[in-house]
Amino acid sequence: MRRVLVIDDDRDLTDMLVEYLRPEGFAVDVAHSGEEGLTRALATEYALVILDVMLPEINGLEVLRRFRQHSQRPVIMLTARGQDVDRIVGLEIGADDYLPKPFNARELVARMHAVLRRTQPPAGVTRDDLLAVGDLVIDVRARTVHRNHEPVELTSMEFDVLRTLVASAGEVVSREALFRTVLQREYSPFDRSIDNHVSSLRKKLGATVGGTERIKSVRNAGYVYAWTPRESS
Repeated sequence: MRRVLVIDDDRDLTDMLVEYLRPEGFAVDVAHSGEEGLTRALATEYALVILDVMLPEINGLEVLRRFRQHSQRPVIMLTARGQDVDRIVGLEIGADDYLPKPFNARELVARMHAVLRRTQPPAGVTRDDLLAVGDLVIDVRARTVHRNHEPVELTSMEFDVLRTLVASAGEVVSREALFRTVLQREYSPFDRSIDNHVSSLRKKLGATVGGTERIKSVRNAGYVYAWTPRESS
């Protein structure tokens, strides 16, 4: 069973998730405060962390910020319905996905499986399967990114967005395609998750490459990663 950590001060909710997730193949540990949750998250290699924003001691956003200083393990944020600021900040800090409360437990399970699929290497990928364009080299199997031979730390979601764009460098990738490929759900024009991840990638990788905008927004279409020939080493 894959072990996950739920950090939420709602004991009725955590009790329900422990019982609901077990038949779905998850062993669940629980923490009811930000400090306890952060300590547990850093002490154990969990497959996934489910993290509420509203927590005693330190809130979920601060827990996520500190966690990301040490780990890129996937995190799903639980946010109050309508709290767009919390959702956006969470994605910018490094959350892999989010779910507003109250939520359907079946949807949470679907989100968990989708995130875990994204963080596992595709079947049949070899060590020679690299994506190289411009100043970037992406190792699909190892899920690593190097820019100018220096490693770049990305969340699992950021990695998958970048991999999808670089695989089609020079061509427009629609938001609908990114939703289906990366988020593994249908496109919603009000969901800015992909836009937030692209914004984070621009900050981490640099806005331009070879004098060209690295990831260009194409109005009413999607995004295109700049194609630049990789320099010979």
